[in-house]
Amino acid sequence: MTFTQLQERLRVELLRRIERGTLSVSLLARQTGLGQPHISNFLHARRGLSLKTLDRILAAQRLTVADLLPTPRETRSALLSGQMGEACWVPLVSHATALFEPYIRASSVQTMAPFPAAAMEGLRERCTGPRKQWERFVAVRIGEEEARAMEPRVSADALVLLDRHYNSFKAYRDGGTGSGANLYGVRVGGRLLMRYADFQANRLVLWPQRIGFPVEVVEVGGGETANDLLVGRVALILNQG
Repeated sequence: MTFTQLQERLRVELLRRIERGTLSVSLLARQTGLGQPHISNFLHARRGLSLKTLDRILAAQRLTVADLLPTPRETRSALLSGQMGEACWVPLVSHATALFEPYIRASSVQTMAPFPAAAMEGLRERCTGPRKQWERFVAVRIGEEEARAMEPRVSADALVLLDRHYNSFKAYRDGGTGSGANLYGVRVGGRLLMRYADFQANRLVLWPQRIGFPVEVVEVGGGETANDLLVGRVALILNQG
């Protein structure tokens, strides 16, 4: 990794923390003693950082260089090539990591989860420009409460493979709602939900698998598009048992 790439990963991480509300430009300025214009210019990619300034920001945010590195070389190599034997190994991460981290840091990987290689071959992607910079595949585990609305398609403790390079509303396959529609991981507030989704009248409409659970309508906030709220298409589900 070059120094420029390291700075870019730091910039993305700081922007992620600002988006989540755990950081602000003014707070970072107080923590580091840097001027707010200096920090703002870096966040907007209008200037770089010196090595000394980079160290100050890392220390203030309790980050290390290792936190900004990709997953270990041997793991990433296997992931990018797609196969290790008959399985593809994908980083299993927290919901927050899947929602907010474009680059998956080594410290964010809970374990590597195997998915059938044959099922992942040739998966089509369809995403907005900024999303192309995100690492593509992540896996998340679905808890009992989260699974209820999507049973029986998603059961408690299921492993779900998210393709973060598919945040389009265009149907992956022909079909209408229900089993023929795309199932997505969707960001609603700070939560990750598994839902079928559509965009209607400038609102994100989310519906569950099970009758009796409510259809949700989400207003798209300023500075975002509905596509930004689609974390990724559910490419594969491994239900337990």
